[in-house]
Amino acid sequence: MIHFNKKLLLGAIFMSLTFTGCNEILDEQPRSIYTVDYFSTADGVNQSFTSLYRQLRLLYGNGYFMSNCQNGTDESTFAQSADGNFKDLDMSGNGNINAASFPTSMVWGAVFPYINTSNGIIEKGPGFGIAESMISEARFFRGFDYFMLVQTYGGVPLDLGSGELKFNSSPTTTSVRNTVPEVYTKAIFPDLIKAVDNLPTTPRVTGGVTKNVARLFLAKAYLTYGWWLQNPNNIPTYPDAQRVDPNGHNAQWYFQQAYDVAMAGINNPGSYGLQPTFYDVNAGANDRNSECMLYADHTQSSVFYNESDPVGFGSGWAPDNFAAWMQTWNYTAIKSSKTTSWASADVVSPVQREAAQSLGRPWVRMCPTLGVIKNTFADKTNDSRYDGTFVTTYRGNWQKQGTGLTAVPVLYNANNLPVQPGGAILSFLNDDSQTPTYPTGSGQNGVGAGTLPGRADWVIAPNGINRIVYPGLWKIGTYRTDDPNGLGYPNAGLTRPFNVAKFSEFYFIAAEAAVKGASGSMSARDLINVIRARAGKWKFNNAQNVAYTADNSAAMIAATPATITIDYILAERSREYYGEFYRWYDLVRTQKWSQYAATYQIGGASYGDHTPQTVTRTIQPFHYLRPIPQSQLDAMEVSADVKAKYQNPGY
Repeated sequence: MIHFNKKLLLGAIFMSLTFTGCNEILDEQPRSIYTVDYFSTADGVNQSFTSLYRQLRLLYGNGYFMSNCQNGTDESTFAQSADGNFKDLDMSGNGNINAASFPTSMVWGAVFPYINTSNGIIEKGPGFGIAESMISEARFFRGFDYFMLVQTYGGVPLDLGSGELKFNSSPTTTSVRNTVPEVYTKAIFPDLIKAVDNLPTTPRVTGGVTKNVARLFLAKAYLTYGWWLQNPNNIPTYPDAQRVDPNGHNAQWYFQQAYDVAMAGINNPGSYGLQPTFYDVNAGANDRNSECMLYADHTQSSVFYNESDPVGFGSGWAPDNFAAWMQTWNYTAIKSSKTTSWASADVVSPVQREAAQSLGRPWVRMCPTLGVIKNTFADKTNDSRYDGTFVTTYRGNWQKQGTGLTAVPVLYNANNLPVQPGGAILSFLNDDSQTPTYPTGSGQNGVGAGTLPGRADWVIAPNGINRIVYPGLWKIGTYRTDDPNGLGYPNAGLTRPFNVAKFSEFYFIAAEAAVKGASGSMSARDLINVIRARAGKWKFNNAQNVAYTADNSAAMIAATPATITIDYILAERSREYYGEFYRWYDLVRTQKWSQYAATYQIGGASYGDHTPQTVTRTIQPFHYLRPIPQSQLDAMEVSADVKAKYQNPGY
């Protein structure tokens, strides 16, 4: 059984959609209840489409789903204020993943109601004259949802109570999981193929799915299934199934399909394309750009359309966008002084909490490992992606407080040197070539940062990064336009869209497929170099807060290895998509998780702790599947042994 509320089909506020033209925005109307009977009308079926887009908010932008996708990988570990939702997933003995773990149950709980909504649209829509081009939006989301499920849990039920891929209208107390090959060949591939065939080239509504959005996920599904069939490291699957394709194809056939579909997306971009620089992709002022093909949308103009108060105190719960908070440390703890004497009455916080892309609301739940800073983003000169991903300079904004500090023109900082508003208060150094003089404990600056001769900013070298002070995430940070002169609304949920699919991933999918043996007009190196050449182009330097034009494309291409490997593609994917919910799925697909994440380095959880610690993780083969949620097992009215067999082994 997949448990649905008996009265609410979606288990959430439902919002309708008006179809008035290919470039109209989603026109949402409130429905506090949405019953099964509503599918008996054309109006009900028509209005169900918006909920399929709304479901993206439950995962994308959700800080706990971020934990599910990053903690425990080579990219992230838990930070000083983390609870079990972050420590459990670190795999380092600070907790353990089990059926009751929240982050790992999120996908299961978030998508099944919307799969049933898709089933209803697909089943009922033709009878009301709804065009296949629209029904294929539901096909896309059903394929998308099942793809997310099968990557996370292995085989999952195709029958929700009324037959495989049928609309279920009544509660049921039993459930049977299909195998991985069945989920791919009965649901994911047919739905996404039909979506590619029937969706329009340009979106029906702003942010709507298109032929190329479907191509991206079809190509990725082919790629992922090819890896599953090949199973290079003998990772177990569940329910038990032979690694044999029901349609008679081998892994190589699927890798070639992944390549061909991805290349079709590249060669037929429609309204999509690469942005000129990595900065352009992620700058808040350029949100919803042509590289961002699918996103979980939000707005600062309406409580209703945003599903939370854009100027209030964010809930830290779906459907808010709040992932950026998780990897934001408490920069407001930094201290400066109004005088050179540093009398207690003169000590102030020079960096205030602000609704700005480099700042925002600190939760201190996650932090990057030292390997990310030192190795993944080793090139911080030619490659713009480190500067376009992390906050490495925290600048003074005390004059925006609207208090007695408004008129204070200068504060005194490291080495008792003056700093003006907008000046660097604390900086993370690019490398360890200089050794700062660190204080004992938190020190004068309150956060244990060090000094270098002649510099007014407090500094921390990469080896000095720890679980309480670390570079924040700029790329997904807060961006607002409604308080340009003040501190704004840093405590509200982010009103930016959270990107789900980017045009750039076509290049990575095709390159990975090429490494796995696919052939075509572009080699893996050709494809990766398109991305690397773009990464060498600078438009703005975040660390220096200045416009900066440079084209290091030639140097980036020259540094690309002659032979591209899966390891190199994974490194490039981390540089391109760090902080965007890709990493666990990338490492599970390629079966590299235990190799990449077995150990990591990070400093301790106290201010002034600048001694890197090596932490060992225990990642077993069964961990490559998340546990079936306890809530699902509890809702099934079956015997204990049936429940035990329903759960993935090891949990």
